[in-house]
Amino acid sequence: MVDRAAAALSLVRMMQASHTVTLEQIPGLVAEHAARAGLHDAAVYVVDLRETVLRRLTGEGCDAGGGGEEYTVQGSLPGQAYQRVDVLAEPGRDGTPGGRRRWWVAVTDGVERLGVLRADTDGDDEPTREILRDLASTTALLLLSKRSFSDSYARLVRTEAMNVAAEMQWNLTPPPAYAGRGVTVGAVMEPAYQIGGDAFDYAVAGSTLHLSVFDAMGHDTTAGITANVAVAACRNARRQGASLAETSRQVERVLLEQFSTSRYVTGILADLDMASGRLAWINRGHHLPLLVRDNRWTIELVCPPAGPMGSDLGLPVVQRTEQLQPGDRLLLYTDGVVEARDADGTEFGRDRFADFIRRHHAGRHTLHETLRRLMAAVMDHHAGRLADDATVLLTEWRGGDQQELTP
Repeated sequence: MVDRAAAALSLVRMMQASHTVTLEQIPGLVAEHAARAGLHDAAVYVVDLRETVLRRLTGEGCDAGGGGEEYTVQGSLPGQAYQRVDVLAEPGRDGTPGGRRRWWVAVTDGVERLGVLRADTDGDDEPTREILRDLASTTALLLLSKRSFSDSYARLVRTEAMNVAAEMQWNLTPPPAYAGRGVTVGAVMEPAYQIGGDAFDYAVAGSTLHLSVFDAMGHDTTAGITANVAVAACRNARRQGASLAETSRQVERVLLEQFSTSRYVTGILADLDMASGRLAWINRGHHLPLLVRDNRWTIELVCPPAGPMGSDLGLPVVQRTEQLQPGDRLLLYTDGVVEARDADGTEFGRDRFADFIRRHHAGRHTLHETLRRLMAAVMDHHAGRLADDATVLLTEWRGGDQQELTP
């Protein structure tokens, strides 16, 4: 059995020592302090952008993963721990020194899944599992503190070359997962390495959750620049207290200044009051939001469309509101999701999209695992290569439901 007090002190010391280390030094730091806590042979694995493989962070080579093994998210025990956000033991005694038990633990920050942690222990009891969870949580904070300025991390989580537009978009977007104040948010974008003009954004201010999805004209680097300008203009306006309509008009003004009418962006901008569940949104020439209620009904939230931002059509911007119910799931998405076609020309479609969300939620997958599986299904439907960008921003409002937000 591990000593909880000694383990806790060791994790505190690890955090104190982490302030001046680089990403490449994290594996050694984690292994050293984990051993002091009674967890042996600890190793860190990070997930790639598409959430298909888990790669060991070794600290060696240009991607800090030199000489390290990798596991698939589908079909491996580490992958199961990642998908289920769980602590899983390898069956029986696995031949580690002293007959120790080997464990795999999901590494998460809130609901953002970063990878998995491996460690061996002498015991198999709840205090041991708690220490494993504590180590995984602390490791997540270490990774988050280093990844924003580490090219090694960026290389490690990529499985193919990335175009310039995608490079801009991934550096623009907030984390793909968030949970707080009774709300969970998840987002995915494909093709992950060739994104053109899609973008999503969310932010919290007081009790308000700001949500937006953008789809810029075209599929080239200029489309990526257009989407970047739109998101920046949106953030700038709302941080000055602008309403949804005023924010969209500011986005349009900036786009017209930069591109005249040669480039435009469609989008949905929304505000959710996390305390009351009141949703307000506007439609700038985009696909209408979908609401999944009681995991049975799909409701399209109707709102008269104003023109795409940058088109200078001068149409009125109308705001609509909806009172959400606890458990409602709001879907903002771009056309690449529903318009992906198979070899026979059959679209993935809105109904299949909504049904996928309902079925996987009923299967008790986390919101973020549902999105991972959804985008894999969309990619498979289109034989692995999308003709258009596909983005989903999924928000679940819990309301008065007291369920834990994290798995």
